[in-house]
Amino acid sequence: MSVDSGGIVSLYNFPVIFSPVTVAGEGKKMMKRKLKFNGRKADRTTSTAAAAVKEEVIEWEMRPGGMLVQRRSDNSDVPITLNLRIRVAYAAARYEISVNPHATFGELKKLLTEETGLQPGEQRLIMRGKERENGEYLDMCGVKDRSKVILIEDPESKEKRFMQMRKNAKIQAAHRLINDVSAEIDKLAEQISAIEKSNGNGKKVAELQITTLIEMLMRQAVKLDNISVEGDASAQKNLQGQRVQKCVETLDVLKIANAKIKPVIVTTKWETFDPSPATTNWELFD
Repeated sequence: MSVDSGGIVSLYNFPVIFSPVTVAGEGKKMMKRKLKFNGRKADRTTSTAAAAVKEEVIEWEMRPGGMLVQRRSDNSDVPITLNLRIRVAYAAARYEISVNPHATFGELKKLLTEETGLQPGEQRLIMRGKERENGEYLDMCGVKDRSKVILIEDPESKEKRFMQMRKNAKIQAAHRLINDVSAEIDKLAEQISAIEKSNGNGKKVAELQITTLIEMLMRQAVKLDNISVEGDASAQKNLQGQRVQKCVETLDVLKIANAKIKPVIVTTKWETFDPSPATTNWELFD
């Protein structure tokens, strides 16, 4: 310990300041000391105190919407979170959906898809007069058990779905018309096969029969041209058009071959033969 000229006592290299005070009954002056710690000593003391405190470990968990938050305490005093029963009104229908309170409105839409048939992009959820976004959490928006949510169909999605339904109906109608033409072509093809068989056996058929088949095939070709098609129906229409063309070409060949066949004449007139005159004279005897 050392004392400098200013009255400052250094105790173990720590400056000590004494201030004069009067002690009652003795009239003596005593020195009140104040310790001043330099920065190095304070840092050492702070480090020692921090080492004595246990390090708190923070655990994290992933919320249903993908947000990383601090894991909630597993203390038994904290009540267990149960699923919420949300009442959903869609037009005249009513649904009750069980969902986790930490889920998002986007996840609620996925559950409603199974009930309503509407895709999540076609749904709009209204709660407390405000449309809710897909990323908003139910609990943070004040959704509680038995809360009511209104579901309406998105107008743009509704219009797109209506247009798609009309398109599908048009395609189905085209398929039916093409199938009807295909059935008629099948019948005409059977008659063409019969003519080919007859010509193969050397039998000539009436030319009118071949000409009539060609005309009937051309009528089916006109029907195909009048059918408006889209998508897969276009390929089916082209296929039937090729069948008509092939049948007509076959009949043209048969028409030429049929003309070369000579007809077989069958008559019912029989040739009669008179008996030859008798040349033998018979002699009569009494």
